[in-house]
Amino acid sequence: MSKSHFLVASLFACSAVFTVNMYAQKQSNQKPNIIVVLTDDQGWADVGFNGATDIPTPNLDRIAKEGVIFSNGYVSHPYCSPSRAGLITGRYQARFGHDCNIAEDGLNNPTVGTPLSEKMIPEALKAQGYRTSAIGKWHLGDHPSLYPNNQGFDYWFGFPGGAMNYWGEAKNEIQTIYRNGVKVPEDELTYLTDDFTDETIKFINQKDKKPFFIYLAYNAPHAPDHATKQYLENTKHIEYGGRSVYAAMVNGVDNGVRRIDSTLIANKMKDNTIIVFLSDNGGRAELADNRPNRGHKGMLFEGGIKVPFFITWPNGLKANQKYENVVSSLDLFPTFLDAAGADYKKEKQLDGTSLLPYITGKNNGKPNDLLFWRSVGGFEYAVRKGDYKLYKSAYKNKTLLFDLKKDALERYDIADKNPAIIAQLEKEYTAWDAKNMAPGWVDPHAEHVIKEEKELQATRQKSLRKK
Repeated sequence: MSKSHFLVASLFACSAVFTVNMYAQKQSNQKPNIIVVLTDDQGWADVGFNGATDIPTPNLDRIAKEGVIFSNGYVSHPYCSPSRAGLITGRYQARFGHDCNIAEDGLNNPTVGTPLSEKMIPEALKAQGYRTSAIGKWHLGDHPSLYPNNQGFDYWFGFPGGAMNYWGEAKNEIQTIYRNGVKVPEDELTYLTDDFTDETIKFINQKDKKPFFIYLAYNAPHAPDHATKQYLENTKHIEYGGRSVYAAMVNGVDNGVRRIDSTLIANKMKDNTIIVFLSDNGGRAELADNRPNRGHKGMLFEGGIKVPFFITWPNGLKANQKYENVVSSLDLFPTFLDAAGADYKKEKQLDGTSLLPYITGKNNGKPNDLLFWRSVGGFEYAVRKGDYKLYKSAYKNKTLLFDLKKDALERYDIADKNPAIIAQLEKEYTAWDAKNMAPGWVDPHAEHVIKEEKELQATRQKSLRKK
């Protein structure tokens, strides 16, 4: 080998070793700060890094390019509360019967919600020396015993329930803004997206040697559709009124992430801070954009469970990556423990795996080859194994099968021609479901599904020529 060839080969080898060991080297030093930014009902194509051309998200797009964008990032459920339960526990929420949104009697029932017996991310990270904060929408239990301060969070600023207005006007006990369980005076609130950003910045700026974990769950862009003049000004180019307001709500999140990023830089924390961004489920049926995926929030088509998703960590991950293999929100819990230098495999209850070996190039395999989804105790369910996806759809009253490698948009049901594959995936689901619990309570999802499908078909029929 010539001297020049030897030098090139040596540089390449050193580069490869550096890429593989970046996060491992960092583990021997200071533990990384961790921020999860979770949005609410945001569509796949409602960010520029996934192709949005109308909604201005320059800051999310810039930060996404500083790390890894997941092209096949899934959540564990197609709607709100169960999806959050899966993310924060690292477990399929069906394991503990959290299949549904919180029941109406949840305010007076401590058994409705993610139980205290389930270990959450903050509890595991506190054992690693972290200070922890939950900011924004909770929706994991309406009873005070299930509030964040009882689930491993040192600090909580937000509201317990769902669908709260953006001006902070209290409607009831669960649509009220609290700080560590104490009601926040409404005259201290402005616009919740901005208020949640402000609280996040305050927590970052605290003088504390401990690394921090922040679970920042914006309620944007969930209804009701409220926006400030400034954010509306930034979306005045959108001529459809509803979409313009929705876009302004997303722009508010983008501005919040910009301010948080600037705070990290000012505190010289950015290089050793992990930022994860994702939506809790697919975009809502109206105003959100889930294209090119089929369906929307509530459905187990890709549009209901595939979400905008990225992770950055300047000290641990190379920038400008797109990762094509399947990842899940269930993988975040073990990923964070791994980054903190802990042995996540000791947490036997976890259903996910650390993504770090895969996105650093240490492991060239796939982190997930088999994923499951279940709504309302199996009223609907889905299985993805490799490129095949089975969907028992109550919307269509049929068990569907798709080859996502050839048909990523789920347009062509191949169930009738592949009974053996159907049987195999049904067997996988049955074995997985045997480890689950029946739903601890129910929500009206089933009746909503049936009603929505009837309205869809009626609208299609109405368009036909009448003779």
